[in-house]
Amino acid sequence: MFIAAVITVSDRCYRGERPDRAGPLVAELLKGAGYQVVQTAVVPDERSQIERVLRETADIGYVQLLVTTGGTGFSPRDVTPEATLAVCTRLAPGIPEAMRYASMQTTNRAMLSRAQAGIRHGTLIVNLPGSPKAAQENLEAVLPALAHGLEMLSGQPADCAAERSAES
Repeated sequence: MFIAAVITVSDRCYRGERPDRAGPLVAELLKGAGYQVVQTAVVPDERSQIERVLRETADIGYVQLLVTTGGTGFSPRDVTPEATLAVCTRLAPGIPEAMRYASMQTTNRAMLSRAQAGIRHGTLIVNLPGSPKAAQENLEAVLPALAHGLEMLSGQPADCAAERSAES
């Protein structure tokens, strides 16, 4: 079982003007996939605050997957990708590429997502859109492969060739 955290980035949710629907949905999807969700939080669309919560959560040392929802669009306040890039030491570009590809099967607006994914210490950080529907579609597109990546990241033995054979 892997340990996860879910951070919602939304000014309106943070101010209590709108309920957070995407964060709880993502947490439930992760729990359903066998993850232990130990932290959820809502932060405003402020880059410094997003960076702070990403650093603090990743630097705890036991959260292996940190998923954000929100702040990945074109709005001037959408700065989650920039905050993610600022705190990560290595990028995982295949994850957002796969999410955008899967979403393009549903809507051409998927190409407007600026989501990022990267690694800080032993934590994989993945940005999801803020819409509950889009967050679910994006997470479901990559969730089956994340466990393998987290095993490799944690230093556990991971037989990549065996995994590929099982997929065929």
